Amino acid sequence: MKTFILFSILTFCFVLPINCQTEYKPSKENMEARKQFANDRFGIFIHWGIYSTYAQGEWYLQEGKLNKDEYAKAATYFAPIRFDAHQWVKAFKDAGAKYICFTSRHHDGFSMFKTAESPYNIVDGTPFKRDIVGELSQACQDEGLSMHIYYSLLDWYREDYPLGETRHNTGRIGNQVDYNSYFKFMEGQIKELLTHYEPIRALWFDGYWDHLSDKTPFDWRISELYQYIHSINPACLIGNNHHLSPISGEDFQMFERDLPGENKSGLSGQEISRLPLEMCETMNGMWGYKVADLNYKSVKDLIQLLVRAAGKGSNLLLNIGPRPNGELPDLALDRLKGIGQWMKQNGETIYGTEVGDFPEQSWGTSTRKGDKLYLHVLSLKGATLDVPLKIKVKSAVEFATQKKLRFTTKKDGNISIQLVQEPTDIDYIIELTTK
Repeated sequence: MKTFILFSILTFCFVLPINCQTEYKPSKENMEARKQFANDRFGIFIHWGIYSTYAQGEWYLQEGKLNKDEYAKAATYFAPIRFDAHQWVKAFKDAGAKYICFTSRHHDGFSMFKTAESPYNIVDGTPFKRDIVGELSQACQDEGLSMHIYYSLLDWYREDYPLGETRHNTGRIGNQVDYNSYFKFMEGQIKELLTHYEPIRALWFDGYWDHLSDKTPFDWRISELYQYIHSINPACLIGNNHHLSPISGEDFQMFERDLPGENKSGLSGQEISRLPLEMCETMNGMWGYKVADLNYKSVKDLIQLLVRAAGKGSNLLLNIGPRPNGELPDLALDRLKGIGQWMKQNGETIYGTEVGDFPEQSWGTSTRKGDKLYLHVLSLKGATLDVPLKIKVKSAVEFATQKKLRFTTKKDGNISIQLVQEPTDIDYIIELTTK
C-alpha cells in the first residue's frame, strides 16, 4: 500500500510538477520591490532586435517563413549608429515613466547583450559591437529608472529548443532537440543578466504559450527556473506572459493588450490575482518596428488608457519599437511628450495610488491615495456627476484649480457633484477628501 501511495504521488508530481514544489514565500526584499513596482504605475516597453532591420515587426522570421540562417545574416549589418541610451531613457523619464522593460532576447534567438552562451549576440555578431542592455542599464541608473528585462523562453533559431506551436517554417533541421541543453543555456543567460547588469528589478518572460496545446505536451520546468532566479536574487520580480492565472514563484501578473478584467484581445481571460498587476499595449499596432505602421494611438487615448489602468490597480507598460538605426520613431516621441506634459500636472493622481472605490463607470474611473479619492472624468455629457460612493465625503474640489465643488448625498447614499460646466479635458479630475 505504501509503495502504491508513493508511486501515485510521484506520478502526480510528474504530471503536475508545479503543484509539488515547495511553497513559494517571497523575501522581504521581494515584497518591497513589489510595492515599488505597484507605485510606479507607468513603464516603457521596448521591442528591439535585428528584426527591426527588416522593418516588418518582431515576428517576421516566423510570419515571413524565412530560413533562420538567412535571417540571422541581418546581424552582420545591424549597426544602429544613432542609438543613444541616455537620450532614450531621458525621453522616457520626461514622459513620466518610472521603469523600462527591454527585450534582451526575443523569439528569433538573437541576444541584445554580451553573452558567453552564444556568439549570436549584439557584441560578437554585429559590426556595432556594443552591449545594448549594458548601456540601457547604466542610463537607467543615472536617470533613476528601474530596469526590467524581457526574455523569450522559446527560440526559433536554436536547434536544441523543442518545437512547439510556432517555428514550423524557419528551416529547422529538427534532429538536435535537447531541452536539458536548452534549459542550461537559459540558466546561463539569466545568470548573466542578473549578475552583470544589476540592479535588474524584474524578469518578464514570454513564449510559455508555445507549448500549451495538447498537441505538444511539455514540461517547461518553470518552477525550477523560478527557484533558480530567486536563489540568485530573491528580490527579483518574476512575471510570465503565459495568459494563465499566476504560477507559484511569480511576483506580478500581466495582461497582454487588455486591462485586467477585460478580454477584448482574447489573451486575458484569466482571473485577477492579488499580485501587483501590469497591462502591456502598443503605441501603434506592432511591438517591433514596422515601417508601414503609422497608426499611432492619440495622446488622449494613451493617457486615458493609463488612467483606466490605474483605476483598476494596474501599471501600464507602453511599447515602442525603435528604428533599426537606433532612433525612436518621431510619432512615438510626440506621444511621449504629450503624456509627459499631462503627468507633470496630474501624476499625483496616478503614482502610488490604489484601485478606486468602485468599478469603472461610463464616465470614467477613480484612484485612491490615503484619504484622497480622485475621480477621473473621461467622458461626460452635462455638468452633473453621479458617483456610486457610500462613504462620507468631507470636501470636493477641482484637482487642477482646487476650486470647491458643490455636492449632495442622494437618497440611495450615492453622491451627486455639480460641476461648473461640462468637462472637455482629456481627464477632468475631481479630488474628494473622504473620512
